[in-house]
Amino acid sequence: MSANQGERTRRRLSTEERREQLLAVGARLFSESPYDEVWIEQVAGIAGVSRGLLYHYFPTKRDFFAAVVDRESARMLKMTAAVPGIPVREQLTAHLDTYLAYVEEHAHGFRAFHRAEASGDRAVRKVYRRALAAQEKQILAAVAVDPEFGPVFERRPDIRFAVRGWLAFTTAVCLEWLRGSEELTRDEVRDLCARALLGVIAP
Repeated sequence: MSANQGERTRRRLSTEERREQLLAVGARLFSESPYDEVWIEQVAGIAGVSRGLLYHYFPTKRDFFAAVVDRESARMLKMTAAVPGIPVREQLTAHLDTYLAYVEEHAHGFRAFHRAEASGDRAVRKVYRRALAAQEKQILAAVAVDPEFGPVFERRPDIRFAVRGWLAFTTAVCLEWLRGSEELTRDEVRDLCARALLGVIAP
C-alpha cells in the first residue's frame, strides 16, 4: 500500500471509529504491560496515527487510561448482564467466572486502575464511581426480581449497602489474588466471592 493509500484509509474512519480504535489498542497494551511501560507513541504507532492526533482525543495519558477503563467497564457490564428467568445463585457463579477470567487476563490494567483510584486521581475516580454505581444497580435489579431474594428485597434497605460493600470486598480479594498468592485457585476465589454475596443478601 502506498503512503497516499494509507492516508486515505485512515481518513475513512469516523471520529467515533477512530476513538474506538485507539481505546481498543490501549486496552490491549494496558493488559499486557504495567501502566508506566505503556507509551503514547506506542499506541499511536500501532493505530497508525500521529501522537498529536491521539492527544487531540485524550489530552493526557491518564485521560486516555481512564477512557480505556471506562470502555472496558462498560464491556464487562454487558458481559455480566442478568438473564431474565435464571436464578441469581446460578447467574452469580457464571458471572464471577467471566469477571475473574477478565481480571486475570487484564491484570496489569486492573492493578493500575485501582492504584490510581486509591491515590485520588480525579479522572480515574470519576470512572470508578460511575462503574461502581452501574455494577451496583445491575446487581440490585437482578436481586429484586429473583424468586428467592426478591420477596424480601423491599423490606431490606441494608441490601444496597451490602452489595456496595461486596463490590469493594471482591476488588480487594482480586488484588490479593493477583499478587501471586498460590493459596487459592480461581475457582476458590469465585466461590469465596459468591458465598460472601449470598451470605449478606439471603432472606
